[in-house]
Amino acid sequence: MAIPVLSIRNISTTPLELKLLERFESAEEKGGVNITKITRTFSGFMSNITSPTSPQLAQKAESFSHQDVSIPIASFETKTTDIQPKEKENLRLTFEINGERYRVDTPTPNQRSTVLKPLSHNPSYEFTAVYLPKFSFLTIFSSTKLNSWMSNLKDETPLAALSIPGTHNSPTYHTALPSVRCQAVSVKDQLNNGIRFLDIRVQPSDPNNPNEEGLILVHSAFPVSLTGNKYFRRDLVQHINKFLDDNPTETIIMSVKREGVGKATDQQLSKILHKHYATDLARWFTENRIPTLGEARGKIVMIRRFGLDDSLKGENNGTGFCIDAESWPDNCADGTCSSGEIRVQDFYEVAESVNIEKKIKLSTDQLERAAKAVAVLPGDMAAASAESAKQPLFVNFLSASNFWRANCWPDRIAAKVNPSVTEFLCRKHNESTSTDYPEGASIGDGSTGIVVCDWVGIDGDWDLVRCILAMNAKLELREKEPPKEEHVSKEEDAPEMNGVPVEKAAQEEKDAPEENDTLVEDDTPIEKVALEGNCAPGTDTLEEKNVPA
Repeated sequence: MAIPVLSIRNISTTPLELKLLERFESAEEKGGVNITKITRTFSGFMSNITSPTSPQLAQKAESFSHQDVSIPIASFETKTTDIQPKEKENLRLTFEINGERYRVDTPTPNQRSTVLKPLSHNPSYEFTAVYLPKFSFLTIFSSTKLNSWMSNLKDETPLAALSIPGTHNSPTYHTALPSVRCQAVSVKDQLNNGIRFLDIRVQPSDPNNPNEEGLILVHSAFPVSLTGNKYFRRDLVQHINKFLDDNPTETIIMSVKREGVGKATDQQLSKILHKHYATDLARWFTENRIPTLGEARGKIVMIRRFGLDDSLKGENNGTGFCIDAESWPDNCADGTCSSGEIRVQDFYEVAESVNIEKKIKLSTDQLERAAKAVAVLPGDMAAASAESAKQPLFVNFLSASNFWRANCWPDRIAAKVNPSVTEFLCRKHNESTSTDYPEGASIGDGSTGIVVCDWVGIDGDWDLVRCILAMNAKLELREKEPPKEEHVSKEEDAPEMNGVPVEKAAQEEKDAPEENDTLVEDDTPIEKVALEGNCAPGTDTLEEKNVPA
């Protein structure tokens, strides 16, 4: 199979220019040490705050090809070059950014991300690159501090506009049944590496005692640990509080659901959370609406997947306690909670391993839906007047499992889904050719919404998280630009026909439907409206019901 020519995608707010191309013989071909094994352990130590730096080619290595080039790549542009990679060789690419030079070697060790090496003292930028050898595709984006990435965004940013990495059954990193365990690292490590959405399932330990605060962390009918119960406050909330104290620019979105084998009710859970946990409004955001980032900094924003006790339905001027996701669409490819605030992809019933491709497709479809949204920023009249102003919180679960099949346990599915989604984000996310929009058209802010993952951080691999965070770049750029005003034409100076400007009257006549035309809002075919309707809340629309993942 022929190796494709090199393509370079710039997902940063800074234009780049490729200035120098060098070719080296592969280190392994020269009998060199296999650096893959050496760097795997090292990258695990280095990846908790910033991107791991890949080793460069040996300093004594000499290029057998040295070519000056000039290939500009604008912000958010993909450039297909005429550079033909060859087998058994490495490419060294040197880029220039505002007079400073940075270089990267490809392929990268372990096919993981690498930081571009600055060639000048006191560099102004830091960039991360992901290289996909199968496609000869290099994606470059601005590096970010994973423990404080929200500090780059303004207070006025709607939380629904962000690209947010999350974890599914977040506390299930303890020693547990392989069908129960969904995470490789602790919640503390998850937060330090950029995770900002936590999926929590609990069971009240003594629901009939109003003075008992105990909430056991569970996954479906099982405890999250085989070595003893883990608890909501001691083993979760205390770590979150410490993280937010250390990183006050950040917020944690926490989805809470009642599971387990006990006889507790949703109503009992709601009273426990209200009385014993969400008492400090400086730490907890419990209104039934999606806040701005400024309102949420330093706080836990709770999404409730449980019903309320009657005594709490009058909270917040009658809107209730916490963001309402009680009517969560079950096992759904594209569903909406009854409030309309949350749009979900949560198809989890993978009966056979061959169905994993279906799960990947549903996940990337949800990414495309999220990418088309345009956030309403202060003073942006053009966005405020658009239909896209009604932006839901997109929640996209990459997780799935089948309790009865070992090849469909969470770690096995994540091993296929996570690399596929990383590849999609690098190559196709928010590209006009991957949507229904014409090539080159403006297709939204490029957000991913909340992407909920299994087994991220295994062996120090946080590339999926880095790629999700990279998709905040368009939003960051919009926040730095002056707001766009909605253009209003001065029709009072235009010639009129029966009190209507001639040009407008002619256009209305042209656009008027024929008698036999079928009108559908937004010009969407009736068949598509029917097929894309929301999954009925609480119903299984895709597969026979299984044990929820």
